[in-house]
Amino acid sequence: MATRIDQLARPKPNLLKFPDRRSVYWLDELPPSSNSSSTAFDLTPRWSKLAESKKLIPHFEDNRQSPGWKPDRPLLPTVSVAVRTAKANAWICQLARPRKMRAAMTQLCSSEISPSVPSLAKPSPRTHLLATPKQDHPQYCPDRPVSWPVAKPALEAVASERLQVLATPRLRKPLFEGFDPYRVSSAARAATASPRLQELALPPARRCRRR
Repeated sequence: MATRIDQLARPKPNLLKFPDRRSVYWLDELPPSSNSSSTAFDLTPRWSKLAESKKLIPHFEDNRQSPGWKPDRPLLPTVSVAVRTAKANAWICQLARPRKMRAAMTQLCSSEISPSVPSLAKPSPRTHLLATPKQDHPQYCPDRPVSWPVAKPALEAVASERLQVLATPRLRKPLFEGFDPYRVSSAARAATASPRLQELALPPARRCRRR
């Protein structure tokens, strides 16, 4: 009997050795072709029975009352003959009339509002003063336009030899030709800081805390 290690050491089987083998979706025969545009579903007897609406039993009673339920008054009270033949007196007719304010508002909302001529109002001197736009300061400089004419001296200027030397980019050798970017020049190694530079290099007094 093979041990556990021998069983794990066996190579995995090649599942692609038989690429045309049958799968669970293999069909021995093609389904019959139908000429209808929609799919026709055949219901089983069980589904047809479940799709039927429930029928009421012969002794069904709608709105059946429970034994302990007693309504305070009937759901559909009967109107007496006195109520049906009653006539309202003058005071009840007066109370039944709508208020004048509500009637006026209702009439105003229902009718079209005629356009009225606006009255000409005269503003006060203070309003005139506040409506005056503020003026810019005499020394105010507006934003410079994006495109402006170039001055004539700038167009006719000629760079000196010193400016041309300073404008020339510094030539450096590439790394494969022996350029060392970490090399410090001899002038930088022999430089001595001035008293002013030493003073600026000191941290501020508020950060010099004694421990």
